[in-house]
Amino acid sequence: MLSQLEVHPAPPFPREVYAERRRRFMQQLGPNAAALFVAAPVSVRSNDVEHPYRPDNDMLYLTGFPEPESACLLLPEHPEHEYLLFVRPFDPERRVWVGRHAGVEGATRDYAADKAYPIQQIDQVVGELVSGRNELYFRFGRDLEWNQRVVGWMRQWQQLRPRSGTGPVVLRDPAVILHEMRLRKEAVEIDRLRKAAQIAAAGHLRALTEVRPGMFEFEVEALLDSTFRRLGASGPAYPSIVASGPNATVLHYTQNDRSLAPGDLLLIDAGAEYGFYCSDITRTFPVSATFSGAQRELYELVLSAQKAAVSMVGPGARYDEPHRRAVEMLVDGLLDLGLLTGSREENIAEERYRKFFMHRTSHWLGMDVHDVGQYKEGQEVRRLEPGFVLTVEPGLYIPEDCTDVPPEFRGVGIRIEDDVLVTETGHEVLTSLVPKEVSEIEALRREVVAR
Repeated sequence: MLSQLEVHPAPPFPREVYAERRRRFMQQLGPNAAALFVAAPVSVRSNDVEHPYRPDNDMLYLTGFPEPESACLLLPEHPEHEYLLFVRPFDPERRVWVGRHAGVEGATRDYAADKAYPIQQIDQVVGELVSGRNELYFRFGRDLEWNQRVVGWMRQWQQLRPRSGTGPVVLRDPAVILHEMRLRKEAVEIDRLRKAAQIAAAGHLRALTEVRPGMFEFEVEALLDSTFRRLGASGPAYPSIVASGPNATVLHYTQNDRSLAPGDLLLIDAGAEYGFYCSDITRTFPVSATFSGAQRELYELVLSAQKAAVSMVGPGARYDEPHRRAVEMLVDGLLDLGLLTGSREENIAEERYRKFFMHRTSHWLGMDVHDVGQYKEGQEVRRLEPGFVLTVEPGLYIPEDCTDVPPEFRGVGIRIEDDVLVTETGHEVLTSLVPKEVSEIEALRREVVAR
């Protein structure tokens, strides 16, 4: 199936998708509110070289507008323009240097804004149009300039309100509404996530069938990145973790400069971003043809816990049920191997297992790899619903210097991760195309080593 993947970049969603999102969002705001979303700032890599630009996901979700130095203003039930964009004016000289950009005309023509203005006019326009509203929705974040700008507007409205009788007096976080919308994936989003998962799976399969002893971790990373880009992804969804031997016990290892040695395990945590949607896959396999005895014992324990955790995913299940089941399975296995002592209940209650398994089993997945959305509703762990997408990724990590375990277990890190969609009747594993059974992995590795 992976060999039949169509190779093309992700097309934009139809403008009707964004219009419906804005409609649902504004419906929850009410007519006395306004909402402002601003583009992510450009990030400088060094001197005058910038990082590749990545739009802010909240603004992108509502507008599809991908350019920096822009903002979106929503005015529910405004008689003329509910949806305004503020953008960089079109500049022929800029086009020569950096290519096509929308400009004010393109913002209305291509992105369906009711009205568009040069970004330089935002203070004036917001001052005029928002002064008659009681609430402003704005999410404070990484851009200090915009944070200060909004605070300045609020201060000005506060000072003028005694005479004018109008102006926002309440500042609210739009994430309370918008991130709940983003948590529930639409059909077009699920299609994107499936494609991102397929592309990432192709990268993992390439690594599984090409990695040989003596390669460097960064060579494996290059295999992954080139596969992602060749199949239409914009690149990795996050810095790829390619961790061999004891490096796999470092959860967010990204140095990726060690040489792969015979007898190592190789942990790869890598996902692709396709059309602004992420995948997130982890697999662990031997650099040689087979697992060693201790490696196999730990791997099969993690695999059993991972499959049991996946089986807990379904509509109505609590978000933490996969984690609880994974912990139970891992604790039982660690007790059997003699790496923990005492009872299951004691080890769970006192969290002794965190010496070897120190992270949660799941996180939301979507436009962000650690996607938005609350994990609790009030004081209660939230229930899963159709359209939620989450990872399931238990692991075990035995540090090299862990002298209270037998030597054969030391320096071994194992994680197995899949992306799982909650469906009406259960779940769908979006990343099932990457093998994880010991027999499948060893069969492929024997072929590689025998070449």
